[in-house]
Amino acid sequence: MARSEILLETGTNELEVLELYIEEKAAAGGKPTPNYFGMNVAKVMQVIESPNLVPPESASHPAFVGTISLRNNIVPVLSLSTLLGIEMHQRPFEVVIITEFSQSVTGFLVSGVTDIFRVGWEQVAAPDGFLARVVTGSIIGIVEMNGRFIQLLDLESILAEVDPESMAMDTTGIARASQQYRALVADDSATIRLMLKKMLTAANFSLKIVNNGAEAIKTLTKYKEQAATAKRDITDFVDIVIADIEMPLMDGFSLTKQIKQDPTLGKIPVILYSSLITDELRHKGIAVGADDQVSKPELPSVAGRAIQLIEQRNA
Repeated sequence: MARSEILLETGTNELEVLELYIEEKAAAGGKPTPNYFGMNVAKVMQVIESPNLVPPESASHPAFVGTISLRNNIVPVLSLSTLLGIEMHQRPFEVVIITEFSQSVTGFLVSGVTDIFRVGWEQVAAPDGFLARVVTGSIIGIVEMNGRFIQLLDLESILAEVDPESMAMDTTGIARASQQYRALVADDSATIRLMLKKMLTAANFSLKIVNNGAEAIKTLTKYKEQAATAKRDITDFVDIVIADIEMPLMDGFSLTKQIKQDPTLGKIPVILYSSLITDELRHKGIAVGADDQVSKPELPSVAGRAIQLIEQRNA
Protein backbone atom coordinates (compact mmCIF):
# COMPACT_ATOMS: atom_id res chain seq x y z
CA MET A 1 0.00 0.00 0.00
CA ALA A 2 1.67 3.23 -1.13
CA ARG A 3 1.29 6.65 0.46
CA SER A 4 -1.93 8.36 -0.59
CA GLU A 5 -1.41 11.64 -2.39
CA ILE A 6 -5.00 12.86 -2.23
CA LEU A 7 -5.02 16.63 -1.78
CA LEU A 8 -7.82 17.63 0.54
CA GLU A 9 -9.55 20.90 -0.27
CA THR A 10 -7.94 23.81 1.52
CA GLY A 11 -9.65 24.70 4.76
CA THR A 12 -11.89 21.64 4.92
CA ASN A 13 -10.45 20.75 8.35
CA GLU A 14 -10.07 17.10 7.33
CA LEU A 15 -7.53 14.37 7.99
CA GLU A 16 -6.83 11.10 6.19
CA VAL A 17 -6.33 8.24 8.63
CA LEU A 18 -4.91 4.76 8.19
CA GLU A 19 -6.85 2.53 10.57
CA LEU A 20 -4.85 -0.27 12.19
CA TYR A 21 -5.50 -2.75 14.95
CA ILE A 22 -3.64 -4.66 17.63
CA GLU A 23 -5.15 -7.93 18.81
CA GLU A 24 -4.78 -8.12 22.57
CA LYS A 25 -3.98 -11.52 24.00
CA ALA A 26 -6.92 -13.01 25.90
CA ALA A 27 -7.05 -15.23 28.95
CA ALA A 28 -6.84 -18.98 28.38
CA GLY A 29 -9.65 -20.08 26.10
CA GLY A 30 -10.79 -16.58 25.26
CA LYS A 31 -10.71 -14.75 21.96
CA PRO A 32 -8.21 -11.94 21.34
CA THR A 33 -9.66 -8.42 21.51
CA PRO A 34 -8.89 -5.94 18.72
CA ASN A 35 -7.84 -2.44 19.74
CA TYR A 36 -8.19 0.13 16.96
CA PHE A 37 -5.80 3.00 16.31
CA GLY A 38 -5.19 5.53 13.56
CA MET A 39 -2.14 7.09 11.89
CA ASN A 40 -2.03 10.15 9.67
CA VAL A 41 -1.72 8.85 6.10
CA ALA A 42 0.75 11.63 5.32
CA LYS A 43 3.27 9.92 7.63
CA VAL A 44 2.84 6.44 6.11
CA MET A 45 5.20 5.29 3.36
CA GLN A 46 4.15 1.67 2.99
CA VAL A 47 2.41 -1.23 4.67
CA ILE A 48 4.20 -4.56 4.22
CA GLU A 49 3.82 -8.10 5.49
CA SER A 50 6.01 -8.74 8.52
CA PRO A 51 9.07 -10.89 7.77
CA ASN A 52 8.66 -12.62 11.17
CA LEU A 53 11.36 -10.66 12.92
CA VAL A 54 13.14 -12.10 15.93
CA PRO A 55 14.08 -9.48 18.58
CA PRO A 56 17.83 -9.46 19.25
CA GLU A 57 18.96 -10.21 22.80
CA SER A 58 20.97 -6.99 22.83
CA ALA A 59 17.99 -4.79 21.91
CA SER A 60 18.37 -1.24 23.29
CA HIS A 61 14.62 -1.01 23.99
CA PRO A 62 11.99 -3.68 24.75
CA ALA A 63 9.93 -2.51 21.76
CA PHE A 64 12.75 -3.05 19.24
CA VAL A 65 12.04 -6.21 17.24
CA GLY A 66 14.65 -5.95 14.48
CA THR A 67 15.35 -4.24 11.18
CA ILE A 68 14.25 -4.61 7.59
CA SER A 69 15.86 -3.53 4.36
CA LEU A 70 13.80 -1.07 2.36
CA ARG A 71 15.01 0.83 -0.70
CA ASN A 72 18.63 0.16 0.27
CA ASN A 73 17.99 1.55 3.76
CA ILE A 74 17.98 -0.31 7.07
CA VAL A 75 14.73 0.53 8.87
CA PRO A 76 14.29 -0.16 12.62
CA VAL A 77 11.03 -1.89 13.50
CA LEU A 78 9.25 -1.29 16.82
CA SER A 79 6.44 -3.28 18.38
CA LEU A 80 3.59 -0.80 18.70
CA SER A 81 1.83 -3.05 21.19
CA THR A 82 4.86 -2.94 23.51
CA LEU A 83 5.03 0.84 23.27
CA LEU A 84 1.32 1.10 24.13
CA GLY A 85 1.42 -1.45 26.94
CA ILE A 86 -0.72 -4.05 25.17
CA GLU A 87 0.18 -7.75 25.15
CA MET A 88 -0.32 -8.64 21.49
CA HIS A 89 -1.79 -11.95 20.39
CA GLN A 90 0.60 -13.65 17.98
CA ARG A 91 -0.96 -14.45 14.62
CA PRO A 92 0.39 -16.03 11.40
CA PHE A 93 0.28 -12.83 9.35
CA GLU A 94 1.21 -9.50 10.90
CA VAL A 95 2.17 -6.27 9.15
CA VAL A 96 4.74 -3.53 9.49
CA ILE A 97 3.69 0.06 8.84
CA ILE A 98 6.63 2.05 7.49
CA THR A 99 6.41 5.69 8.56
CA GLU A 100 8.41 8.77 7.70
CA PHE A 101 8.25 11.89 9.87
CA SER A 102 10.63 14.27 11.65
CA GLN A 103 13.48 13.09 9.36
CA SER A 104 13.09 9.55 10.65
CA VAL A 105 11.96 6.35 8.91
CA THR A 106 10.54 3.80 11.36
CA GLY A 107 8.53 0.60 11.08
CA PHE A 108 5.74 -0.27 13.53
CA LEU A 109 4.67 -3.91 13.95
CA VAL A 110 0.89 -4.33 14.32
CA SER A 111 -1.68 -7.10 13.91
CA GLY A 112 -3.13 -5.61 10.73
CA VAL A 113 -4.71 -2.65 8.95
CA THR A 114 -8.31 -2.20 7.87
CA ASP A 115 -8.89 0.89 5.75
CA ILE A 116 -8.11 4.52 4.97
CA PHE A 117 -10.81 7.04 5.76
CA ARG A 118 -11.29 10.77 6.01
CA VAL A 119 -12.42 12.39 9.21
CA GLY A 120 -13.14 16.01 10.07
CA TRP A 121 -10.97 17.32 12.88
CA GLU A 122 -14.14 18.59 14.57
CA GLN A 123 -15.12 14.91 14.98
CA VAL A 124 -11.95 14.16 16.91
CA ALA A 125 -12.41 14.27 20.68
CA ALA A 126 -9.48 15.17 22.91
CA PRO A 127 -8.32 12.14 24.96
CA ASP A 128 -8.52 14.06 28.25
CA GLY A 129 -11.42 12.78 30.31
CA PHE A 130 -12.11 10.02 27.80
CA LEU A 131 -11.80 6.34 28.59
CA ALA A 132 -8.75 5.64 26.44
CA ARG A 133 -7.35 2.13 26.15
CA VAL A 134 -3.76 3.27 26.56
CA VAL A 135 -1.91 6.08 28.29
CA THR A 136 -3.27 9.30 26.82
CA GLY A 137 0.22 10.71 26.29
CA SER A 138 0.44 8.45 23.22
CA ILE A 139 -2.92 9.60 21.86
CA ILE A 140 -3.82 12.93 20.26
CA GLY A 141 -7.53 12.24 19.96
CA ILE A 142 -10.34 9.72 19.65
CA VAL A 143 -12.85 9.40 16.84
CA GLU A 144 -15.88 7.14 16.42
CA MET A 145 -15.98 5.41 13.06
CA ASN A 146 -17.95 2.41 11.83
CA GLY A 147 -19.35 1.77 15.29
CA ARG A 148 -16.01 1.65 17.09
CA PHE A 149 -13.65 4.09 18.77
CA ILE A 150 -10.32 4.70 17.05
CA GLN A 151 -7.46 6.27 18.99
CA LEU A 152 -5.27 8.58 16.89
CA LEU A 153 -1.60 8.06 17.66
CA ASP A 154 0.88 10.77 18.62
CA LEU A 155 3.84 9.26 16.78
CA GLU A 156 6.28 11.96 17.91
CA SER A 157 5.61 11.24 21.59
CA ILE A 158 5.81 7.49 20.98
CA LEU A 159 9.16 7.81 19.23
CA ALA A 160 10.43 10.15 21.96
CA GLU A 161 9.85 7.36 24.48
CA VAL A 162 12.21 5.11 22.53
CA ASP A 163 14.78 7.79 21.71
CA PRO A 164 14.38 10.81 24.04
CA GLU A 165 17.29 12.63 22.42
CA SER A 166 15.45 12.66 19.09
CA MET A 167 13.08 15.25 20.58
CA ALA A 168 15.62 17.13 22.68
CA MET A 169 15.77 20.86 22.09
CA ASP A 170 19.20 22.51 22.26
CA THR A 171 18.69 26.22 22.87
CA THR A 172 22.32 27.04 22.17
CA GLY A 173 22.42 29.55 19.36
CA ILE A 174 18.67 30.21 19.46
CA ALA A 175 17.85 33.72 18.24
CA ARG A 176 16.80 36.04 21.07
CA ALA A 177 14.46 39.01 20.63
CA SER A 178 15.69 42.40 21.85
CA GLN A 179 12.30 42.91 23.53
CA GLN A 180 9.76 40.43 24.82
CA TYR A 181 7.17 39.31 22.29
CA ARG A 182 3.90 37.44 22.91
CA ALA A 183 3.26 34.15 21.12
CA LEU A 184 0.15 31.99 21.01
CA VAL A 185 1.20 28.35 20.48
CA ALA A 186 -1.28 25.61 19.49
CA ASP A 187 -0.28 21.94 19.48
CA ASP A 188 -2.00 18.74 20.63
CA SER A 189 1.28 16.94 21.46
CA ALA A 190 2.60 17.44 24.98
CA THR A 191 6.09 16.54 23.74
CA ILE A 192 6.12 19.26 21.09
CA ARG A 193 4.56 21.81 23.44
CA LEU A 194 7.42 21.31 25.89
CA MET A 195 9.98 21.68 23.11
CA LEU A 196 8.45 24.93 21.90
CA LYS A 197 8.08 26.29 25.41
CA LYS A 198 11.77 25.73 26.12
CA MET A 199 12.88 27.25 22.82
CA LEU A 200 10.59 30.28 22.75
CA THR A 201 11.16 31.14 26.40
CA ALA A 202 14.90 31.16 25.70
CA ALA A 203 14.18 33.47 22.75
CA ASN A 204 12.47 36.03 25.06
CA PHE A 205 8.84 35.21 24.26
CA SER A 206 5.98 35.12 26.74
CA LEU A 207 3.68 32.25 25.84
CA LYS A 208 0.05 31.27 25.84
CA ILE A 209 -0.10 27.55 24.97
CA VAL A 210 -3.30 25.77 23.93
CA ASN A 211 -4.06 22.23 22.77
CA ASN A 212 -5.76 22.81 19.41
CA GLY A 213 -7.04 25.30 16.87
CA ALA A 214 -10.46 25.66 18.48
CA GLU A 215 -8.86 26.74 21.76
CA ALA A 216 -6.61 29.11 19.83
CA ILE A 217 -9.61 30.82 18.19
CA LYS A 218 -11.30 31.20 21.60
CA THR A 219 -8.14 32.78 22.98
CA LEU A 220 -7.78 35.14 20.01
CA THR A 221 -11.45 36.14 20.29
CA LYS A 222 -10.86 37.03 23.95
CA TYR A 223 -7.79 39.10 23.02
CA LYS A 224 -9.82 40.84 20.30
CA GLU A 225 -12.56 41.77 22.80
CA GLN A 226 -9.99 43.02 25.33
CA ALA A 227 -8.31 45.12 22.63
CA ALA A 228 -11.63 46.66 21.58
CA THR A 229 -12.61 47.44 25.17
CA ALA A 230 -9.25 49.05 25.90
CA LYS A 231 -9.13 50.74 22.46
CA ARG A 232 -5.76 49.16 21.83
CA ASP A 233 -4.26 47.28 18.90
CA ILE A 234 -4.55 43.48 18.84
CA THR A 235 -0.75 43.28 18.67
CA ASP A 236 -0.63 44.62 22.22
CA PHE A 237 -2.00 41.21 23.24
CA VAL A 238 -0.42 38.78 20.78
CA ASP A 239 2.44 39.22 18.32
CA ILE A 240 2.41 35.88 16.52
CA VAL A 241 0.57 32.56 16.27
CA ILE A 242 2.60 29.35 15.96
CA ALA A 243 0.54 26.23 15.27
CA ASP A 244 0.73 22.59 14.35
CA ILE A 245 -1.17 21.64 11.21
CA GLU A 246 -2.72 18.44 12.61
CA MET A 247 -4.88 19.06 15.70
CA PRO A 248 -8.24 17.82 17.05
CA LEU A 249 -11.37 19.97 16.67
CA MET A 250 -9.67 22.46 14.33
CA ASP A 251 -6.50 21.98 12.33
CA GLY A 252 -3.84 24.58 11.62
CA PHE A 253 -5.09 25.35 8.12
CA SER A 254 -8.61 26.16 9.32
CA LEU A 255 -7.18 28.18 12.21
CA THR A 256 -5.01 30.22 9.85
CA LYS A 257 -7.90 30.77 7.44
CA GLN A 258 -10.09 32.16 10.23
CA ILE A 259 -7.29 34.43 11.45
CA LYS A 260 -6.47 35.82 8.03
CA GLN A 261 -10.11 36.43 7.09
CA ASP A 262 -10.72 38.49 10.23
CA PRO A 263 -10.12 42.26 9.73
CA THR A 264 -8.62 42.60 13.22
CA LEU A 265 -6.71 39.34 13.59
CA GLY A 266 -5.46 39.27 10.01
CA LYS A 267 -2.38 41.35 10.76
CA ILE A 268 -1.01 38.69 13.16
CA PRO A 269 1.71 36.58 11.49
CA VAL A 270 1.11 32.81 11.51
CA ILE A 271 3.75 30.07 11.37
CA LEU A 272 2.50 26.56 10.62
CA TYR A 273 4.52 23.39 11.12
CA SER A 274 4.12 19.68 10.60
CA SER A 275 6.24 16.54 10.77
CA LEU A 276 6.59 16.65 7.01
CA ILE A 277 5.87 19.70 4.85
CA THR A 278 5.07 18.25 1.43
CA ASP A 279 4.44 20.32 -1.69
CA GLU A 280 0.71 19.69 -1.18
CA LEU A 281 0.79 20.93 2.42
CA ARG A 282 2.85 23.97 1.44
CA HIS A 283 0.30 24.79 -1.27
CA LYS A 284 -2.52 24.59 1.27
CA GLY A 285 -0.62 26.77 3.76
CA ILE A 286 -0.07 29.45 1.14
CA ALA A 287 -3.74 29.28 0.14
CA VAL A 288 -4.96 30.01 3.67
CA GLY A 289 -2.43 32.82 4.18
CA ALA A 290 0.24 31.29 6.42
CA ASP A 291 3.25 33.61 6.68
CA ASP A 292 5.72 30.74 7.08
CA GLN A 293 5.75 26.95 7.16
CA VAL A 294 8.36 24.64 8.67
CA SER A 295 8.79 20.93 9.25
CA LYS A 296 9.26 19.74 12.84
CA PRO A 297 12.97 18.99 12.32
CA GLU A 298 13.30 22.74 11.62
CA LEU A 299 11.61 23.75 14.90
CA PRO A 300 14.86 25.21 16.32
CA SER A 301 14.61 27.87 13.58
CA VAL A 302 11.06 28.92 14.56
CA ALA A 303 12.19 31.51 17.12
CA GLY A 304 14.34 33.37 14.59
CA ARG A 305 11.67 33.17 11.92
CA ALA A 306 9.03 34.44 14.35
CA ILE A 307 11.17 37.40 15.39
CA GLN A 308 11.78 38.27 11.74
CA LEU A 309 8.07 38.18 10.88
CA ILE A 310 7.12 40.33 13.88
CA GLU A 311 9.80 42.92 13.13
CA GLN A 312 8.84 43.02 9.44
CA ARG A 313 5.25 43.69 10.44
CA ASN A 314 6.26 46.38 12.93
CA ALA A 315 8.46 48.05 10.34
